[in-house]
Amino acid sequence: MARATFLLPAAARFGGQQAGAEVARALGRADRAQAGKEGRRTQLRRYFRLTPDHWPVAALTRQMDAGDAAASSWLRADPAYVRPDINGARLLGIGASLGLDEEDRAAFLPALRPLFGDAGFPIDAPHPARWYLRMPQGAKLPVFAEPADALGADLFDHLAEGSEGRRWRTLLGEAQVVLHNHPRNTQRAAQGRAPVNSLWFWGGGSLPDAVASPHAEFHSGDEIALALADAAGIARALPGTFAIDADDAVFDLQGARDLAALERDWLLPACATLQSGELRSLVLDFADGRQWTLAPRQRWRFWRRPLARFGA
Repeated sequence: MARATFLLPAAARFGGQQAGAEVARALGRADRAQAGKEGRRTQLRRYFRLTPDHWPVAALTRQMDAGDAAASSWLRADPAYVRPDINGARLLGIGASLGLDEEDRAAFLPALRPLFGDAGFPIDAPHPARWYLRMPQGAKLPVFAEPADALGADLFDHLAEGSEGRRWRTLLGEAQVVLHNHPRNTQRAAQGRAPVNSLWFWGGGSLPDAVASPHAEFHSGDEIALALADAAGIARALPGTFAIDADDAVFDLQGARDLAALERDWLLPACATLQSGELRSLVLDFADGRQWTLAPRQRWRFWRRPLARFGA
């Protein structure tokens, strides 16, 4: 019998939405535990072991995008949209959320190459939404905030601090001048798209010696998760609905917000395979650290009350 795991956002993301009777009954009978601390990074680290133990997102995604990450250290310098407001400047878009295409890459990158080349950090973009700086060996980097922590917030609250961060704040300011004056942003505005008027530095580091996972397959549409799974040799695209074809598969559903759609496409089909005996367990792993396990033997727990809401 197979085993499946669903990676889900924090239960609070589903608000007061309620599951139907069958799923509520299964949830009420499930085993519950606290798997670890909250957060997306912590959630992913439960499924991948990196040697050495660090979190070099830029190197991992670079290897997925271009296959050349092993020879250097890398830093993401993703295109971003910053909007000035009365209190400063708010970060409203990074990378893929800006709808970048090949024309954007061909326009913006040549304008930025002299700036970063002179600084000793060549810039390129094997993917239109993922831009990279190649770092010199042994380069020391400050702590950079991840996009999820900075989006929607004041830009200046999340810039690199200290003496090491000063150089990067200066480079960011110079890059913003280049991008602000770029004619491509006039074209994007005419197309109803947000300008690319800033960059976001993050994810620095070198490729791990090894990435391993105890699971046979990892299905995801998230770039970091796919890069980890690709490095572990188990990456798969995320299907539209639940189907089990491996002994131990993980399905990354961190973007789910509609409980009715999650129930229809994933939870009900998974519960059916539990009842038929094809699946020995289904783990629901929430980004807030909670973990629920559903198993066929739990059908005898008829005295337990149904649980219609994840947040209950």
